[in-house]
This record gives sequence, C-alpha cells and structure tokens, in this order.
Amino acid sequence: VQLVESGGGLVEPGGSLRLSCAISGIQFATYAITWFRQAPGKEREFVAGIDWHGSRTDYAWFAKGRFTISRDFPKNTVYLQMNGLKPEDTAVYYCNADHRWPPTGHNSGDFSAQWGQGTQVVVSS
Repeated sequence: VQLVESGGGLVEPGGSLRLSCAISGIQFATYAITWFRQAPGKEREFVAGIDWHGSRTDYAWFAKGRFTISRDFPKNTVYLQMNGLKPEDTAVYYCNADHRWPPTGHNSGDFSAQWGQGTQVVVSS
C-alpha cells in the first residue's frame, strides 16, 4: 500500500485546511481509513476515521465539531477538512489503511504498520 498525505501548511488560529490522503496498492473500498497526528515529543494519536463504505465516521474528542473526514471512491482519496484550527492542532498528520473499525479506543500500534510520509500542519499567529 502507498499512502501520500498532502495539504498541510502554516495557518493562523481559527483558520482551515483540507488534508488529502491518496491511496494506491489496495482495494480502496475494502479498507477503513484513519487519520492520526503526532506532535513533537508526543505519541501518535487518533484523529478521525471513516469506514470502507464511507457511511460511518469516528472522531477523537478534540476533532468533533471542527474536523470532517470524507472519502472519494473514484479518486481513491480520503480528506480531512479541519476548521477552527488551534495551536494545539500543530502536528504531522498521517493516514492509515486498515480493516480495524471503529478506531476509537485503539492506539496507532494496533493499525497497519505502513504509513505515509505525513503532512505538517502548523497553527500559529
């Protein structure tokens, strides 16, 4: 599997970003896709997930109401729309393809060992 994250950047507090995760090498429609993030000195943590049908979503408590995950089947791509960004959202964001569902309650080590390079998000004024 190949995962390519993009869309990160520098944004002011309150701003928005849309991250993309382009996936190849797997049957896209049979995998749940999960976003994680890792801030400097911290463990990689769950952010949001979407099931293989695209009908169920799951969010970490800090993402609820601000982030929206979606998937585009023809493009084999998953998006993470992030609104109302805060400095504490600063991290490298990664996506992961796995059959595990729901992602809540699991740590990153429970998921596929294959990760992309991540995309850096910096929220700062």
